[in-house]
Amino acid sequence: MLKILGVIGGVVVIAIGIILVLATTRPDTFHVERSAAIKAPPERVFAIINDFRHWPSWSPWQKHDPEMKQTVSGPASGKGAVSQWEGNSKVGAGHIEIVDAIPPSRITMKLDMVRPMEAHHIVEYTLKPEGNTTMVKWAMHGSQPFLVKIMSVFIDCDKMVGGDFEQGLENLKALAEK
Repeated sequence: MLKILGVIGGVVVIAIGIILVLATTRPDTFHVERSAAIKAPPERVFAIINDFRHWPSWSPWQKHDPEMKQTVSGPASGKGAVSQWEGNSKVGAGHIEIVDAIPPSRITMKLDMVRPMEAHHIVEYTLKPEGNTTMVKWAMHGSQPFLVKIMSVFIDCDKMVGGDFEQGLENLKALAEK
């Protein structure tokens, strides 16, 4: 029995070691990005993204928690506008602030998550006219602390968050093309 426990313990130690080694190979930063072509002028798409009061109608996280409590403060839109939320385990809690807005081409935001895990990221929307459509790029990037690197051995952040970005862009497209 002691021999079996020793073997199990050894396997566990080796597995943990492999996970830690794999985590050290992960990059110190991450970048998630998705794009969509929207048949609407950049000014219309920009106005929807730039005003947090519009977000419940297109944000993918709203569907993850329809009971999410959201508070918008600061200016109605643009630089200084803030959205704070508190929701279930799928949406967590935090706030996002527009730190730069260049109509109708770019919006930069500072995202501060409180839960499920503290995190600080930059979110960027880039809008570029192409004929009768607007190419919208939604990107998020930030640092990846060692604990997150360990989690990334098991969870693909790009696929997880990217799926929400894809859904959000589909919702944004439907709203802007009305």
